[in-house]
Amino acid sequence: MRLLCLLQLVCLAGCSASRSRDWAYHGAPMFADLTVREMKAVRAYLHGIPELELTDAHSKTLMKNSILLIELHLPRKHEALRALDRGQAKPQRQARVIIQFGNKTEPNITEYIVSPLPSPKTHEIKTFKGAKPIRFESRPISAVEYSCIENILGKIANKIHKLLFETTGGFSFTNCSDRCLTFSDIAPRGLGPGERRSWIMLQKFVEGYFIHPIGFEVLINHQDLDPEKWNVEKVWYNSMYFDSVEELVEKYESGDVEKIKLPEHDDNDLYSTYIPRGHSNTATNIHGPKLVEPQGQRYHVDRNFVEYAGWSFAYRVRSSAGLQVFDLRFNGERIAYEISIQEAIAFYSGDTPAAMQTKYIDAGWAMGSSSFELAPGIDCPEIATFVDLHHYYDTDKPLRHKNALCIFEMTTAMPLRRHFNSNFKGGYNFFGGLDNSVLVLRTTSTVYNYDYIWDFLFYQNGVVEVKVSATGYIHATFFTANGLEYGAKVYNYVLGNLHTHLIHYKVDLDIAGRENSFETIDLKYVNFTNPWSPKNFIVQSKLHRTEQKTERSAAFRFGKKFPRYVHFYNPNEKNKWGHQKGYRIQYNSHAQSVLPRGWKEENGISWSRYPLAVTRHKDSEATSSSMYTQGDPWEPVVSFEDYIRNNEDIVNQDLVAWVTVGFLHVPHSEDIPNTATPGNAVGFFLRPFNFFDEDPSVASRSTVIVRQGEDGKPKVQRWTPEVIGHCVSDKPFFYNGTYAGV
Repeated sequence: MRLLCLLQLVCLAGCSASRSRDWAYHGAPMFADLTVREMKAVRAYLHGIPELELTDAHSKTLMKNSILLIELHLPRKHEALRALDRGQAKPQRQARVIIQFGNKTEPNITEYIVSPLPSPKTHEIKTFKGAKPIRFESRPISAVEYSCIENILGKIANKIHKLLFETTGGFSFTNCSDRCLTFSDIAPRGLGPGERRSWIMLQKFVEGYFIHPIGFEVLINHQDLDPEKWNVEKVWYNSMYFDSVEELVEKYESGDVEKIKLPEHDDNDLYSTYIPRGHSNTATNIHGPKLVEPQGQRYHVDRNFVEYAGWSFAYRVRSSAGLQVFDLRFNGERIAYEISIQEAIAFYSGDTPAAMQTKYIDAGWAMGSSSFELAPGIDCPEIATFVDLHHYYDTDKPLRHKNALCIFEMTTAMPLRRHFNSNFKGGYNFFGGLDNSVLVLRTTSTVYNYDYIWDFLFYQNGVVEVKVSATGYIHATFFTANGLEYGAKVYNYVLGNLHTHLIHYKVDLDIAGRENSFETIDLKYVNFTNPWSPKNFIVQSKLHRTEQKTERSAAFRFGKKFPRYVHFYNPNEKNKWGHQKGYRIQYNSHAQSVLPRGWKEENGISWSRYPLAVTRHKDSEATSSSMYTQGDPWEPVVSFEDYIRNNEDIVNQDLVAWVTVGFLHVPHSEDIPNTATPGNAVGFFLRPFNFFDEDPSVASRSTVIVRQGEDGKPKVQRWTPEVIGHCVSDKPFFYNGTYAGV
């Protein structure tokens, strides 16, 4: 009878795990990015509505109504969970659409929800929390507007052709061949809401032009939708300000301006290029190490659904902000409903107007759609699974970004765990070890000069690592007398400007269910009489737990002491040892705030006040930023501070952790030609904290145990076949373990 009950329990557990997997697979398409067919259907539906008066996005006018963005609109969480947890029907797919109404008496930006897909029939206006309107001036710059900016720059450049030619040693903005100038535009575009005026700096158009400033910057007001009404408001040249281009030309010709003469340009000695230079001690006729999969892949990818070593999840890459993971489960049990990139900012300092104005807020540059092709063997191992991404942003048809996401398993060349148990007699009792293989989900965003490498890493022991690595070109300006207060000289006329990177993530945890609580754990010293030597005292650390009961108490400010452990747990579920099942967030970050609280642009990034804030889940609080924050950080349509202002109860609730990580970057000569990834990676770990009864990786059959036999020879115990071959090793596994004097 007892055996029969045991068999029934095993069967129920197996059936439950199988059902959980089937429902996760069933629900994954809810989170999949829009297909090309769906994007085209949405565009056709909206263009078929006469009152919208839509024209092509690339028609050569700004006074038009056109689609800026089409991407997936996520279902409400409770609707999605009915499919994920009960196997019920999935909610209908919907699209989020941004339309720029420039051909109106009062131009505006309006967002719509279009449904159902793939055959849309209805649309409704989408509003932000508090129904805040979207200023037309806060829209991202389109390709057509850039074309107009290029035209006015051409007119400006013609007026100062001689100055540019003499300054650069033969470069010009127009009528050039191999010696051309280009430009970079700066944001935010003004000093207050409703403005649209941008500082623009000219650079030599060579490989790596971002670090080739020429000392000329101009402020253009381009608020009017008629480019003929645009005008120059200020000019900066060689540390001097001018009210017009004409004033600069006059003073340049009269000798009232100190002229810049850049060093002679040599294409064969270009400091910004990737072409190797200098002496190398590495053999060039031998390849470096490569990853191999001796017997094929151990993970499974089916469209946007991924399974690996007990893990399963769905993913998408939204055009506005980037990579998102949904319905993250380990052994069928959900850990998180959503982990997603929300925003990336880089706030700069400098002595030139472009530098002091640069406060990049990258969702405003469609950071997610800046995911370009990944190079096998460099961006991802050759063995990786490469996936195409499709975006509809500032276009008239979907764009295919080939091989823009990759998934691969890799060894970390570090054991997940190991132990050598010595017998202290020249031998050992046993050696045990498990190699640390992880699954990596990766994409990149190249937002003009900077490249962000976005990683999610899934470990065999139930740990998730979320990481971003920064590389690409630094944002550089012309070197001035005060330059060293704001960075470092990286070439004889180039300043690498100091800046701070901050990245914001949404982590919607569902630890053993939706009802979670949050506590912080610190240590405090205790001093008591030594029980076995009463004349003495013991001083040691003791756990000090604090349950955080409200959103305000769980919003930790930069500059204040941060708790040692931040722990999310289910107060209603316990593991075998009586501990409440939980996960904790562990930081790998050197972030600090970038502006004083409430100072102008800081209002748009109020999330940056907190390394961690915890809120109750609301579908109306889906994101912490928006595509419009770059254009209007002063009065943003999405204000994260609003999410915690009502100070709701967070005990036994559906909780969301909002995580800020980042680092200060003071550029240095080794940032030439590019910033390198070592030391420039930040992120966080989600680590089980009494969630399991023991380390779940004990289930791995990759463990190796070596014991000494009675004859003194090693006895190897393993549960996977040994792999011998020229791609791995031509020698079988061998371990001796003895040690002796020589």
